[in-house]
Amino acid sequence: MGFGGISIWQLVIVLGIIILLFGTKKLRNLGGDVGSAVKGFKKAMNDDESAKQEESKKSLNQDDANFNENDQTAAKTEQKSENK
Repeated sequence: MGFGGISIWQLVIVLGIIILLFGTKKLRNLGGDVGSAVKGFKKAMNDDESAKQEESKKSLNQDDANFNENDQTAAKTEQKSENK
């Protein structure tokens, strides 16, 4: 028993028919095309992840800058209230 009730011999026969219909050259080209598509997809996913990471870093840096401004403003306010 093979995959879902299909025996190994039936798979070999189907593979033989596919090779006769399309030829090994077209199948090799098809395999290369599929491999290139998968590689391009993985690259696009990695680029998207790195873009998200850079965006989050910029957001964190902006949040830090806003926090520092608020901290400095609070310190100036405290100094003014102490001087009065």
